[in-house]
Amino acid sequence: MERRITRKIVIGNVAVGGGSPIVVQSMLKTDPYNIKETIDQAKELKRAGCELIRIALPQEDTCKIIPILRKEVDVPIIGDIHFNHKIALKAMDMGIDAIRINPGTINNLRKVREVVNLAKETSTPIRIGINIGSLEKKILKRYIKPNADAMVESAIYYTKYFEDLGWQEIKVSLKASDILQTVEAYRKFSEKSDYPLHVGITEAGPVFSGVIKSAIGIGILLYDGIGDTLRVSLTGNPVLEVLAAYHILRGLNLRKRGINIISCPTCGRCTTKLVDIVNAFEKEMDYFTDSINVAIMGCEVNGPGEAKEADIGIAFGAGKAVLFSKGRVVKTGIPKELALDVLKEEIHNLTS
Repeated sequence: MERRITRKIVIGNVAVGGGSPIVVQSMLKTDPYNIKETIDQAKELKRAGCELIRIALPQEDTCKIIPILRKEVDVPIIGDIHFNHKIALKAMDMGIDAIRINPGTINNLRKVREVVNLAKETSTPIRIGINIGSLEKKILKRYIKPNADAMVESAIYYTKYFEDLGWQEIKVSLKASDILQTVEAYRKFSEKSDYPLHVGITEAGPVFSGVIKSAIGIGILLYDGIGDTLRVSLTGNPVLEVLAAYHILRGLNLRKRGINIISCPTCGRCTTKLVDIVNAFEKEMDYFTDSINVAIMGCEVNGPGEAKEADIGIAFGAGKAVLFSKGRVVKTGIPKELALDVLKEEIHNLTS
């Protein structure tokens, strides 16, 4: 994979594009009027590794949370604004790190110009967020129905409009819930522009199916070298969005954070409730930051041999478990009920 070379912008203290590491983003799902709940969720996102946090700002007075969030959580905050451009103006006045606007929901060039002019004054980066379901009317008049070409035309028009107003601290997204339309739009835009891109499949769905759709779409784009920030959009806890994003990045060897679990699918040879063991281990180690390969195998057949690349692992047998590292057995006769504790202790020894 060769990453596409894009312009570099900086959001808060996070570099985006220009060869910087791909940045993981998520979005707060709390009521912005509930300040405590919102701060708590933001802190959970940071703990999970979220590097940019977006917050919906549905009214002007919800902007009052911005300075509080920026003080309490050391992660750049991006304001998500639709329809009312005055919310964007208020957010910038309150010190937001960046804003995301959808020109299709504002649908007024004069109002967009006001936003861009204040962004220049306050040095606020802007994401131009193009969504297939909310393209502006003038674009829709030229197409039978919304498609990838319509999204690209809209994005190119607004990047040029921003440039003409003298502002280039922008990144772009072109999202649909359809994987193929999304991929087509990003590929076509990438041939025409070098602005950094935020990638994702919008409204991907509930956790299980949404992660699959996102992994396919985001994975294709990243393999093409397209993408500078990403979000896995799920109907669920935003922490899961962050964890899923790192799994996608790790699967493509683009970033390494946390534990890569290697576990067998189980079969009739397995005499241990491996599913429960793996699930418990994964839940306990969700926030582990060091990069390490850990194997949890159900029998000797799938033990050290098939998991020989693991840094550390356990394989269960009849009543006992063995501990192995890089395919070599290092400890035998471990009682099953102690196996996870032994494994976690060895992980700590390896990473401390």
